[in-house]
Amino acid sequence: MLDDELAAAVASLREVGADGLDVEAKKAAGGLPSSLRETLSAFSNTAGGTIILGLDESDSFAASGVSDPAKMASDLASMCAEEVHPPVRAVIKQHQFEGTWLIVAEVPEIDPSLKPCFSKGRGISTGSYIRVHDGDQHLSTYEVQTLIANRGQPLVDADPVPGTDRSWLDDGLVAAYVERVRQVRGWAYRDLDESGILQQARALTVTTEGEVVATLAGLLAMGRHPQQMFPQLTLTLVVYPTESGPDDATGTRFLDNVTLDGPVPVMAREALAAVTRNMRRRSIVSGVGRTDTWEYPDAALREAIVNALIHRDLSAHARGTQVQIEMYPDRLLIRNPGGLFGPVTVGSLTEEVGTSSSRNSFLLRLLEDVSLPGENRTVCENRGSGIRTMVGALRSAGMSIPKFDDRVSSFTVTFPNHALLDEATVEWFDRMNESGLTNSQIVGLATMRNRGSIDNSTYRAASGLDSRVATAELRDLVSRELIVQIGTRRWTEYRLSPRTRGAAAETARRLAPRDRRQVILDALQGRVLSRAEIELATGLNKQVVIHWLRVLRKENQVQTVGDASPQSKNVRYERVSSLWSQAQLDFGTE
Repeated sequence: MLDDELAAAVASLREVGADGLDVEAKKAAGGLPSSLRETLSAFSNTAGGTIILGLDESDSFAASGVSDPAKMASDLASMCAEEVHPPVRAVIKQHQFEGTWLIVAEVPEIDPSLKPCFSKGRGISTGSYIRVHDGDQHLSTYEVQTLIANRGQPLVDADPVPGTDRSWLDDGLVAAYVERVRQVRGWAYRDLDESGILQQARALTVTTEGEVVATLAGLLAMGRHPQQMFPQLTLTLVVYPTESGPDDATGTRFLDNVTLDGPVPVMAREALAAVTRNMRRRSIVSGVGRTDTWEYPDAALREAIVNALIHRDLSAHARGTQVQIEMYPDRLLIRNPGGLFGPVTVGSLTEEVGTSSSRNSFLLRLLEDVSLPGENRTVCENRGSGIRTMVGALRSAGMSIPKFDDRVSSFTVTFPNHALLDEATVEWFDRMNESGLTNSQIVGLATMRNRGSIDNSTYRAASGLDSRVATAELRDLVSRELIVQIGTRRWTEYRLSPRTRGAAAETARRLAPRDRRQVILDALQGRVLSRAEIELATGLNKQVVIHWLRVLRKENQVQTVGDASPQSKNVRYERVSSLWSQAQLDFGTE
């Protein structure tokens, strides 16, 4: 970690007033805290993180420092190597900060094939942790077993189901499946009869006793009634009357409450119908006026429901948990047991070229060729691009992208129930009175208004831009002082500035004047300064200074000194004399 990155991380801790999901600060006045083993385990099992020793959380993260930085760094390295398993390969450095010494350790996430990382002294069952919000949370027995199972490709969906046979599969679904695979995969199935096709696809399997029985994947993909064997492999939908759930004032617990069963194609169809009948119409503002549409786009709901049913954990420990849909006035949640599998992360879900991985590979393969009842499409029509299809449908409907919450034991998709550009948001933009914004910047600002903050990945998902363009647009918003950047590198997030949050344009202008020419010119009066020195003299952030220096150079009010390129961090600036500047303007030169 570089010094400026450390300063940004500490500034973020002080602003929030608590540790973060990926930053843990400890005073460490009496040596290494014993709880560090838990944090090392938690960061290793989650997405990595940074430990900062020498900050006093009880005193607003003041830099209390460590007394013997070299020894503490050595002791921490020994703890990483000897007291947790697998060993943690942290990058440990000593930093001088605010007149004292801090120890900073950057802890990487370990490979999924090695999880869980645990404290040796407590053992794998009781010494494994995961990072949740700003703390280390003990992993349950189920979560530990899930991580161990995820070290390789689970095969539980191919398990035989004793007591079943071909008659447990639905004739209509099987016939349509067999016809399709003979057409699209004839090279693999051309010499096989129906039973041979189903066995090769792992819908049926032969036991050691020679019996042909259905597999778990076969029942879920094409079974007549899978819940006869697995009564809890269902989908539940509850519609609540208030944003917090039941309405205590009236005694109304829910507005609708259904349990759906059948094979996955039937549950997906019935779930979509059940959600639709509980939806209302809403209005969004478009270029031609008001448009009425459903609260949630059909395509986004379908993809979320199908993903939850297909990618749920099917291991024995999770078969008592249903896929759950919860509808509230302000949001809709779809939750399935089992978190993301393999190399897929929340950050990569919305990437244009994403990574596809599934714990239920045989079920997924079957459902690529099983049709949704009554529709001319297969269940997994968008395999590998389902999340991007979901996000695209929401973007087209003028809505916020969903929030994804990945835990070891569950994965939740939350759809906010609002239009990004409703009348209130349009009025907000009118009061802001900012010209020259791109459509994607408008979407990004509206997303920040609704969510509080976003990072680069969220901005790309909301706008549909690639990383290069998204970064440039975010920098432009910072330079306009519409948003502020908090943190650097993987800690970077963006929030609305006080000017943008202002309820009226007059208040906004008082809080942050948009024209910074004179402030920078005053700082350069009689002096030659670098950009960093201008930032220090004016109190403006980097992107704002870069923007207005570019403007002032173009207007011939500021010039560079020396041979350094304007792009170099070493370039220095001075004011152009007023007579020379006016002469250049008179002759039309720059």
